[in-house]
Amino acid sequence: MSASIPQTIRTRIKLCGFTREQDVDAAVAAGVDAIGFVLYAASQRGVRPARAAELAKRLPPFVTPVLLFVNHSAREVAEAFAQVPQAIAQFHGDESPRECTDLSQQAARPFLRAARIPLGPDAAGFDLVNYAHLYSQAQAILLDAHVEGFGGGGKAFNWSLLPPSVNAHLVLSGGLTAANVGDGIAQLRPRCKSLSVDVSSGIEADAPGGGTLKGIKDPEKINQFVAAVRAADERFARNT
Repeated sequence: MSASIPQTIRTRIKLCGFTREQDVDAAVAAGVDAIGFVLYAASQRGVRPARAAELAKRLPPFVTPVLLFVNHSAREVAEAFAQVPQAIAQFHGDESPRECTDLSQQAARPFLRAARIPLGPDAAGFDLVNYAHLYSQAQAILLDAHVEGFGGGGKAFNWSLLPPSVNAHLVLSGGLTAANVGDGIAQLRPRCKSLSVDVSSGIEADAPGGGTLKGIKDPEKINQFVAAVRAADERFARNT
């Protein structure tokens, strides 16, 4: 990354869905800011809290572990944080604003709240300004595509249909790859307090029959994604 890029412009990078030590190490080497562990048992990328704790121990200072919860109970959230105490929460289910705040306060950890943005033209009808207001206690609002089940399923929503100004820190997710993340940053960075990005399927190894190997990361894709984000930051800095 160019030393001339102000910290207010620098896009933070979270990579998610890790299950293996070598993939965590590759992400750290690439210079990412956060590593996500999916604690949702129905997910093909899901891990148990004990496994997340093992993997999180490999993280150096200033690389933040993120625990992804989907409608977990207060007891389950507390037990997970007891095993990964340095983590922050990402609530991806049907949790209300009060539930998110209560769960994070009980664990004394900040949280991200996922917003499920409809695919296609229906994205224009999602009131992100109001959603960010309702979840104003969140550290950031994570924007993911609304697909069946929970998680974006590797789908990208229409970024251009989001409101022009949102008084919140945003995390762009859903269908990101090294090929399109620059466009996402260019479109969304001017619309919010700060922008981060989050990717899972876009950095996974290719499956022999098509698609990706869920939870198995590709070091080359990781490096390409990080390089694409840094290039987008440099372009944004030159144009501001």
